[in-house]
Amino acid sequence: MRPINCVLSVETSCDDTSVAIVKDNGFVVCQVSAHQDLQHAPYGGIVPEIASRNHSVALLPLIIHVLEKANLTWKDIDGLTVTNRPGLIGSLIVGIMTMKSLAQANQIPLIGVNHLEGHLLAPFLKDDSYAPPADFNYPYLALAVSGGHSSLYWVKALGDYTVVGTTKDDAAGEAFDKFAKMVGLGYPGGIQVDKAAQSGDPTKYDFPRSLAAEDNLMMSFSGLKSSAQRLLDKMPAEEIEKNLNDLCASFQEAIVDVLVKKMLRAIDRFQCKKIVLTGGVSANSRLRQKFNEVAQKHKLQLVIPPLRYCTDNAAMIGYTGLLHLQRGETADLSLGPSSQSVQDDFKYDLQ
Repeated sequence: MRPINCVLSVETSCDDTSVAIVKDNGFVVCQVSAHQDLQHAPYGGIVPEIASRNHSVALLPLIIHVLEKANLTWKDIDGLTVTNRPGLIGSLIVGIMTMKSLAQANQIPLIGVNHLEGHLLAPFLKDDSYAPPADFNYPYLALAVSGGHSSLYWVKALGDYTVVGTTKDDAAGEAFDKFAKMVGLGYPGGIQVDKAAQSGDPTKYDFPRSLAAEDNLMMSFSGLKSSAQRLLDKMPAEEIEKNLNDLCASFQEAIVDVLVKKMLRAIDRFQCKKIVLTGGVSANSRLRQKFNEVAQKHKLQLVIPPLRYCTDNAAMIGYTGLLHLQRGETADLSLGPSSQSVQDDFKYDLQ
């Protein structure tokens, strides 16, 4: 097999269609993405069937576009990488079937990538306007927060990841989206809550911080949602509208407090000075602010990838797959989708 120096990658695990070309040092040559927020907004959330249909329309044109934009041909591509777990089955199938066809047609090796592993390795990505600290490397603690996942990982090396804390119920991103719907904000909800919260008082309403005081790394956000719903049920519509910014700021602060406290506990447990914040919810301005404050106070090396590499993106899938291809790992035509991570993707040490 020829050396793997340049890969074309595809990410279609949810509602974003993303294609990228990545080189072996983590340099992102080009990335293009198509978003579906407008298509799902009328429903207040992602409709799986609509998501997969839109992937089918967008994916091949994006692949052609990214090759043209990078001024490359299929002869320049050494490997193909595609998200195959976890995610919406219909969305994953579109990406996998497309990439299997291209792999066969062009005789290029293919590998399936775990979406969550992609988030864990996103801090190594670089491009013309961003690069991580030169001395950043394993091991490190990573908090991956999104609409579907909220977990703490001890990242020791490529392929060696231990889940040391996770949510017992809802993910932080889901809590943001549900709260946005409760108060009548648009979709996607997390962004709208963040915007409103910036001019609100985070101490106005006392929302619960579930499990924050417990000496473990577990999280929970369902009780927070229930508490918010009970409060809003007692408030007239005009009162909610009048206090919307304060409500958003207070709800947001409760989530951020839990995430920060759990990371601090993990830092103490592992005596680690390198931390990563990644995943779609890491776009939240208050969460970034608090993590930067923590890093400065405790003299930590904090790496937060740019927003383009925090949300669902093909660049992180490309770099992750490239590293596995370089180790001689490949997939055959039996590669299929999964809504869950496979059993040996991660170790677990939940205390």
